[in-house]
Amino acid sequence: MTNPFADISPRKAVTVLRLLYPIWFVVGLFSLLYVRTTLIVAGDATTTANNIMANELLFRMGIVGSLITQIIQILVVLVLYKLLKSVNKNHALLMVVFALVGIPIAMLSMLNHFAALELLNGADYLTVFETDQLHAQVMFFLNLSEQGQAIATIFWGLWLFPLGHLIYKSGYFPRILGALVMMGCFGYLIDSFTHFILPNYANQAIFLPVITLLTIGEILFMVWILLKGVKIPEMKS
Repeated sequence: MTNPFADISPRKAVTVLRLLYPIWFVVGLFSLLYVRTTLIVAGDATTTANNIMANELLFRMGIVGSLITQIIQILVVLVLYKLLKSVNKNHALLMVVFALVGIPIAMLSMLNHFAALELLNGADYLTVFETDQLHAQVMFFLNLSEQGQAIATIFWGLWLFPLGHLIYKSGYFPRILGALVMMGCFGYLIDSFTHFILPNYANQAIFLPVITLLTIGEILFMVWILLKGVKIPEMKS
């Protein structure tokens, strides 16, 4: 299968990134943050189930938004490969591998959201369960989805290290951006493994400032692309 971006020059790659990044950010913010914080109440199965039933369209839009975010991620990493492969092809390939591994994990975790909807759809075969039992199962599948996202987060972090190294070495961007993006790798890894090892403390204030500080480089890189672009010397595509 041929790469659809094979004929895109580095300058055109930047233009494509300027189109993809805003969509990626907005859709991701909506689905991964807004929908979840609006509908899902940690530890409260009944309230969560009632929220989903009262806002089913919003819940479904969150699922679709999550899937679209992963599709855009595929496009973004292929464009970044085209932009940065001349710096170090092996590191660029490593970036692509890490990024693409996390995508099917994140997408498959959305099956648990569909399972939650199935439990709430009122099908006759579910009448053997009491309401509280159904709500508990809904919460179980939503928590399982969160575990899947935490696994995907490992690769959301790993791909940033070769990306940051390429940014640092490229000369297209300020080197500080590359260093900050590489730091983002460790921010995501801390976030993920804290979730697994210390689940009762993962979202507490002691960890959030550190994780936020470490992962800010990825956002700064996107902002730089959008506002400043890239200083690319003339080269063959």
